[in-house]
This record gives sequence, structure tokens and C-alpha cells, in this order.
Amino acid sequence: MAPRRRGRGAAPGEPALIAAVPVAATFVPGRSLAGVRLGQTAAAVRAHLGRDYGLCRGCATTTWYFTYRPFDDKGLGIELTRGRVSAVYTLWQPDGWQTPGGLTLGAPQAQIPHAIPVTCSGYEAFVSGTSVYYVVNGSLWGFGLVRRGRSPCR
Repeated sequence: MAPRRRGRGAAPGEPALIAAVPVAATFVPGRSLAGVRLGQTAAAVRAHLGRDYGLCRGCATTTWYFTYRPFDDKGLGIELTRGRVSAVYTLWQPDGWQTPGGLTLGAPQAQIPHAIPVTCSGYEAFVSGTSVYYVVNGSLWGFGLVRRGRSPCR
């Protein structure tokens, strides 16, 4: 899935441009991640985060990648279905992202609120409603929101 750039000065094969991804974002379980909500329109996402994002080639769903700088693998992934956010999740493990209750990326798995475990390829996803907590090697690696009934594996 080779992403391509969109926006000013786009170059083939570059994953993303600098975007308005918050330096330290908040995950409000069941509600929002970095200010992005499920069901939000593509236009509202662009107004919030900007127009400079990587676009996944080969993804089944339109997928935008907002990262801190070109070729950075940390940031925010957003999937769109019929022009609306159907999933939003962290890319890798961005520094300083947390819940309002203080649960931070990198926290031990035991600190994750009660959720149903789902085994994905190389990691686990703990699902509670639309909220997803991604775990790698017993550590909280990422946050996400997905529509009910959809796979949390990305």
C-alpha cells in the first residue's frame, strides 16, 4: 500500500506532508481522536487538519495519513466511507497522546479499561463500543475509533 502525497508540491511516493496533527492529542473514548469524530465529513476533517496528507494507494477504503513531516510514520490515519469518517486511529505510537483520564500511549496493557480482545496480525486490539486500544508486547501502542461491527484490525 504505497501512499502518495496530496497538496502543494506533491511528489510521487512520499507518504505525507506536514499537517496540522496535534503535537499531543487527546483520545476521548467513544467520541473523538485528535478532534476527529466518526461520521464527520471529509470537508470537516480537511478544515480541522488541513489538506496535506498521504493518500493510500491500494487500501480497500479511502485512507488519509496525516503525519508530522514527510516520511514520518507517527500521526493519524483516517478512513472514509462515502465521504465520512468510518475509522480514525493513531499511526505508530505518537508521543504525548492520551485520554482525558491520563491513560497514555506506552502504558501497560493492564491499565486499559475493560474491553474485548481481538487478535490482529502482530498486535491485539481491545474493543469497547467504538473505542479501540491497540497493544503490542503488553504495551498500549495506539488509540482508535471504528464503527460498530467493523474489524478493529488495520
